[in-house]
Amino acid sequence: MQTKPFRIGTRGSPLALAQAHEARDRLMAAHGLPEEMFEIVVLTTTGDRITDRSLSEIGGKGLFTQELEEKLAIGELDFAVHSAKDMATTLPEGLYLSAFMPREDIRDAVIGRTAAKLIDLPHGATVGSSSLRRQALIRRMRPDINVITFRGLVDTRLRKLAEGQVDATLLALAGLKRLGKVDVLTDILDPDTFPPAPAQGAIAIESRIGDERMDNLLAAINDPATFDAVSCERAFLGALDGSCRTPIGGYAICEGDQIKFSGLIITPDGRHQHAITIDGNRRDAAALGTRAGQDVRDRAGTTFFDDWN
Repeated sequence: MQTKPFRIGTRGSPLALAQAHEARDRLMAAHGLPEEMFEIVVLTTTGDRITDRSLSEIGGKGLFTQELEEKLAIGELDFAVHSAKDMATTLPEGLYLSAFMPREDIRDAVIGRTAAKLIDLPHGATVGSSSLRRQALIRRMRPDINVITFRGLVDTRLRKLAEGQVDATLLALAGLKRLGKVDVLTDILDPDTFPPAPAQGAIAIESRIGDERMDNLLAAINDPATFDAVSCERAFLGALDGSCRTPIGGYAICEGDQIKFSGLIITPDGRHQHAITIDGNRRDAAALGTRAGQDVRDRAGTTFFDDWN
């Protein structure tokens, strides 16, 4: 019988804490456990400390997870809660994504200061975004727009926007919903024309391979549809570049026992892209994503990546 609290690892940002609290609350409800049976352990990651450069410059997605994964691997955490889109496609040896909670909205939101919609921004307007995918898709839509790197916590970005540093910025709608800040958005982008990051809106739980006690605990809050969709999307990433150096978008939708995936790679200037739509059985979700990624890579050719990485 468990007598010590389960140790939940998380970053310390307001959004990360909201996600960790959601995981805790779902586990309390699923297992009838009191709050004192869970301890939320906050760690600062390299990605949190370095905010003046893009992720592609400083090492990619793993910078938001490394410190948590080190503590998890040596048993100082029981499991860690992450934004699924922050997870590298290859995890440290001995760790895996054991559960995904029910997914929030996958779409990107616009927070506009001089116009509500990207398409209506003044000629030569400045938009801030830390995501190469968003930057490329903005340039595809509006080649005249000046796109600058814009990192930091949600409140930091909103403050910079209010100060007039940019005309608009983009954030994940899921994050705004989890923070109770949907009132700031001015537009929501259609995923068919502005595809989200793979795994956007999903919360991943990482634990140790072979830890049956944690597997049994976490299985109760795993959402099968989210698990299959994100597995497909991450497999697509894995077959391509999979880091923060190439703009990649894509999402999967489960309907019954079927899954449909749409994805693309696009050059940073937004001028060239290769897209794919594929469907199949949910039991083959990861294989479907891999096949989609390989197909796109074959059509794009190696020079597509060599030219833009």
